[in-house]
Amino acid sequence: MNTEGIFDYPVGMPLAARMRPSTLAEFAGQSHIVSQGGPLTAFLADAEGTGQLPSLLLYGPPGTGKTTLARILAKSSQRKLIEVSAINSTIKDLRAAIDSSIQEIARGARSAIVFIDEIHRFSKVQQESVLQAVEDGQIVLIGATTENPLFALTSAIMSRVTLFRLEPLVDTDLVQILARALQDERGLNAKYSATATVLLEIARLAGGDARKALTILEATAINARKTESNELTSDVLRMSMPSALVRYDATGDQHYDIISAFIKSVRGSDPDAALHWLARMIEGGEDPRFIARRLVILAAEDIGLADPSALGLANSTMNVVAQIGMPEGRIPLASTTIYLALAPKSNSAYKAINSALAEVREGFTPQVPAHLRSSNIEDDRIGYEYPHDLPNGVSTQDYLPSEHVGKRYYEPKSAGFELTLLDRLAKILGLRGRS
Repeated sequence: MNTEGIFDYPVGMPLAARMRPSTLAEFAGQSHIVSQGGPLTAFLADAEGTGQLPSLLLYGPPGTGKTTLARILAKSSQRKLIEVSAINSTIKDLRAAIDSSIQEIARGARSAIVFIDEIHRFSKVQQESVLQAVEDGQIVLIGATTENPLFALTSAIMSRVTLFRLEPLVDTDLVQILARALQDERGLNAKYSATATVLLEIARLAGGDARKALTILEATAINARKTESNELTSDVLRMSMPSALVRYDATGDQHYDIISAFIKSVRGSDPDAALHWLARMIEGGEDPRFIARRLVILAAEDIGLADPSALGLANSTMNVVAQIGMPEGRIPLASTTIYLALAPKSNSAYKAINSALAEVREGFTPQVPAHLRSSNIEDDRIGYEYPHDLPNGVSTQDYLPSEHVGKRYYEPKSAGFELTLLDRLAKILGLRGRS
């Protein structure tokens, strides 16, 4: 696609396409990179002046302006824009894009911008097929991805691009976009009106996505026209979009970010925050068995011996959810989430086994003392004390080689049931003459 005319759309195109900004002045959001003095603003200034433009990678959720910024950069730097979608393109398509840019250079023009949308969907071979062209200045690469590029892209690509992270748009940015669409001749051309309250409702339903916000506005206008009204009300909005468009990708960054927020909220003893993240996962279609498994891990790692019943509850929830599925599974998931969030916390068992494993991996593997071996040799069985034969049930014999007696891995915390274990451990160590 050439830069000439890329912002011109025929009648009948979706509102979101018609309202795509053609200049940075129209662009809303991403102030951290496009504000005065921001890094992308500086690149734009250079592009308009010298035409110099480095290869870029735009990383962020849908509807945050990645394609729009690529088009604005192409227009500002007077470069041909060649758009490639990684969803349905091949190395042959990339080669054709590079050849087209080489032809531009041969005519005395600047190298073209090859914009690869969803670049994370390309294989390693496909991604790296453009490296030589980037290095030789035959193209300017602008990639767009919704996935964490540190995991989704090769290190070779990452070393040759400047990374910009785009954030979901805030409600005020979305309201600004919607208000412009109501009035602009490319949009609804002042044929409809809406209060600030309704525009804010639309913004909240869109969840930080400008494209979704404009799609909801367009659907609301269509429904208003059916009722022969030019006012976009909350009632018409609810008819158009009864619930929020929850942003959630069960295989992408949202999957990892939201489960992380969920676990950290439970660990941090905030049941309300945990329930919010749980609701986001449920509404987004996350596998409830995955959520339940993570609760089992959390019960063992973060609650542990402070409340030994937590692990049993989490395990029961995992089994119940697997048996009954959704939507009923949301109830035991919520109950267990609240219980674990409010339970006393201790990671002492987690730290203890990690400490023991670390020493074993470092070479601490002493011989088993003779009196502890499973052996038919009579001499090996001499000296073992059977604790059940002793008055207090505790033996003072050593269970590690004598030179290592006193080694400590388990350090109980003063939390919940572990207070009881702390007291028991102190008494046992006292019987053995240790503190």
